[in-house]
Amino acid sequence: MTAARRSPVEALTAPVEDYLKAIYEIERGAGAAGTNEIAQRLGCSAASVSGMIRRLADQGLISHEPYHGARLTEDGRRAALKTIRRHRVIEAYLTKALKYPWDRVHAEAERLEHAASDDLIDRMAAAIGEPRTDPHGAPIPTRDGAVVEPTYRSVADLGAGERARVARVSDDDGPRLRYLAELGIVPGAQIRVVSRAPFEGPITLKVAQHEHPIGASLAAQILVDTGNEPTSSSSTPASGTRKTTPRR
Repeated sequence: MTAARRSPVEALTAPVEDYLKAIYEIERGAGAAGTNEIAQRLGCSAASVSGMIRRLADQGLISHEPYHGARLTEDGRRAALKTIRRHRVIEAYLTKALKYPWDRVHAEAERLEHAASDDLIDRMAAAIGEPRTDPHGAPIPTRDGAVVEPTYRSVADLGAGERARVARVSDDDGPRLRYLAELGIVPGAQIRVVSRAPFEGPITLKVAQHEHPIGASLAAQILVDTGNEPTSSSSTPASGTRKTTPRR
């Protein structure tokens, strides 16, 4: 049975956009998005997810097989990337133009991303110099729906003595972002692993001449570019196909 295709001019609701974003992030990291994974990410029940999955499939935004998870279709991926672009441009604009602290922009962007028009987002991006990443290091999709998602290591993967540049941190935990900012662990910062305690003990980092011990769980949330090994990236154009760029 062929799913009914959504009209190109039909606006998506905020819940639909949230689902598509969640599926995109899960699919990017672990393949097809399972019901429980989506429910955990969005903080809703598995029954609610099952109902929305059927709705998204009927709209032609995802493909879904029972027990095999959901994957975005070409239309679904395009819609997800438009929402992600709005979110990340808003975060960048609030930080650069309005001087919002980086730990507060995620919540604001969550509220505004569903209401802002694509024209407004384009104007905001132009006003701050067309940034390539948001304040937390996440890549901003282009107007055409292309995005490059570099593959980074985490601080938890580094050995004692290794040096790296902080590339990206998660944007959804305000207290964690404030703490990282206090330590100077922000995108662009140069770090060195001074020591690692055994049995998942603290990892001591040197940042701007200061040493800071951090826990293993926090270290896993800090993505870094070591600059001394190939880094693969995936590009997701508007067509929905994925391409692998040559290793650097």
